[in-house]
Amino acid sequence: MQLSDVTGNAIDQDKGRAIELVDPFTGEATGLRLWLVGPDSDTARRARLALTDELTALADADGRVSAEHREAARLNCLAKHVQRWDVQEAGHPVPFTTGNLLTLLRVHWVQAQVDAFAGDRRNFAPGA
Repeated sequence: MQLSDVTGNAIDQDKGRAIELVDPFTGEATGLRLWLVGPDSDTARRARLALTDELTALADADGRVSAEHREAARLNCLAKHVQRWDVQEAGHPVPFTTGNLLTLLRVHWVQAQVDAFAGDRRNFAPGA
């Protein structure tokens, strides 16, 4: 591996990869697809920085951040890893908005699958 391989892959991770969510009860594909950036992408780096800024802004005078605020900030960070989606409701596309995305990510099994995929570099390997 050379330096250009490392930096090239980080750049490539910003192109995103698709994940199809899997039903947590049956293990079958749900048809809900999201495109996520990789953990080494510039987008992911900016999301981590924004998370730190958000937590700093939410801290009280003693530097504490409530669990509710930490959770919201974490979900905002995860949402920044999603580039687009293919989500349908009653046969019609659901608009890709931050509000709609956060509604989906608040479902814990969805959040867990998205977080696991986004953090696994194997999903963003060259040729993946």
